[in-house]
Amino acid sequence: MDWYPLFNSLRIALISSVIVFFAGIFAAYYIAKLPPLLKGILDVVLTLPLVLPPTVVGYFLLILTGPKRPLGSWVLSTFGVKLVMTWYSGIFAAVVIAFPLMYRTARGAFESFDETLAFSGKTLGLSNTYIFWRIRMPACKQGIMAGAVLAFARALGEYGATSMVAGYTPGRTATISTTVYQLWRTNDDELAFKWVMINIAISAVVLLAVNLLERRQPSRPRTRGVGT
Repeated sequence: MDWYPLFNSLRIALISSVIVFFAGIFAAYYIAKLPPLLKGILDVVLTLPLVLPPTVVGYFLLILTGPKRPLGSWVLSTFGVKLVMTWYSGIFAAVVIAFPLMYRTARGAFESFDETLAFSGKTLGLSNTYIFWRIRMPACKQGIMAGAVLAFARALGEYGATSMVAGYTPGRTATISTTVYQLWRTNDDELAFKWVMINIAISAVVLLAVNLLERRQPSRPRTRGVGT
């Protein structure tokens, strides 16, 4: 049994989750402060990949990163790097597909944050950076963790956009999802079922680990921490 699809899927999911984690937090934090009209427009733009068919997202990525398109052609001629039909092409697809989940979840967590804690910290002379990382983020950790887990699980199981920008090449671009489809096409149901169960097992372990972590680290009032 070739284990490359597992390695490649985990690699893509982990890298894209890290990118989505910080990008989603950054976007959620600053967009939550914008006027309602502008915030609504940006919400539509950033959340659109969540409701579009993944193949449509993959089509737009091909238009953007294809070797005969402006961006893809420039990167290829300047750096000699192809942006499509490579293993890291799956990262582009996973980031775009998983980002809305992280963004929406983090934004909801930030909007429910008690701003009086931040105001209290400012009156004590604490910097905005300190308030963000030591007060706001711990208070919003449940939503942040939920978004991170959802983003990882979505990136791990992504198929539609990945199949269009990365394709399926055994030992090079194959992921669990694309491998399951190819095995089904070739009537290898037994091996396809094994990969399905592997994907389910990984997702279940991730969700279980997060649930255990939340139980061991219950949220605590942060009021006293503002003055420290």
